[in-house]
Amino acid sequence: MASKQSTRVRRAVQRYAAGYDTLSGVTDASVALVTRMLDDAGINYLAVTGRTKSVESFATKAARRLPGGRLAHPKPLTDITDQIGVRVITYVLSDVDAVAQLLSAQLEVREDRDMGQETAEAGRFGYSSRHLLVALDGDREESGIPVGTQASVQIRTVLQHAWAEFEHDIRYKGSVSAEHGPDFDRRFTLAAGLLELADQQFTTIRDHHREELTSPAEAADDDPRISATDLAAFLAGQFTDAGWSRTDHYAWISSLLLELGITSLSELRELLRDVDVESIESRMGYRYPPGAVRRLDDALLSVYGRRYVELHGNAHRVGLLTARLMKLTG
Repeated sequence: MASKQSTRVRRAVQRYAAGYDTLSGVTDASVALVTRMLDDAGINYLAVTGRTKSVESFATKAARRLPGGRLAHPKPLTDITDQIGVRVITYVLSDVDAVAQLLSAQLEVREDRDMGQETAEAGRFGYSSRHLLVALDGDREESGIPVGTQASVQIRTVLQHAWAEFEHDIRYKGSVSAEHGPDFDRRFTLAAGLLELADQQFTTIRDHHREELTSPAEAADDDPRISATDLAAFLAGQFTDAGWSRTDHYAWISSLLLELGITSLSELRELLRDVDVESIESRMGYRYPPGAVRRLDDALLSVYGRRYVELHGNAHRVGLLTARLMKLTG
């Protein structure tokens, strides 16, 4: 029996190695897809990265056995679900939830584990990360990603990421003596608790900052565009329930406003005065909290229609905006 299992593992590893380059291409396409989803939704994030499980790591996991000698993964090529890994790093905890909601709305979620919640329910401080196992459903086609291909997506804040990476580096890449083990455990636990408090404070700071923002006075400038800082402050007051978007996205949509001939906040305020926000929300049917830039993006699309779609700055997303316009026009 053991010999048959060893043969099965060896063959699985050989097949995995033979398809590794192809799988790496799927990983790149998965990272691009998640990044595009986040950008389209206007959700703030620090980074999106990916990795394809190495052949060595796959072989180690495929050979792992349970007490009693049975393989932990009898069918390694399908049972090992983290062959494709995508990681999303956010700034604050609320954005972790926003990303998870977005992926749940756009992809088939086969597993969703909140490791931080599980750790807290066990009465401990420690590893915190949201883990989703996702796949394309039959209704969605994406270049470079076969339907049904699974990807393991980790979503965590930058502080959670720092703790996890350092803890992994110490525990798994180095050796901790029995003498120092309890002390290391205590210090990691203490650090996890402090970082959880810091994450909470970052969220509070951002929420209070957004509440206090008012539209700043417009300053004369050689650049005719509305500044990204001024636009961020304006949108925080215009869409009070929307989350922050990435800093570079405010600058990007300011360029679109310039193409439309809008160069001041007063002009933008007047334009948005008669926009039916409730109708847009109803027709778009958001199943995730869209960011401020996405809210403005949809408002401009509802006002200008095809003219907005055909702006030079939108050349890379004509198909996407056309589909959205169809929703808005019913």
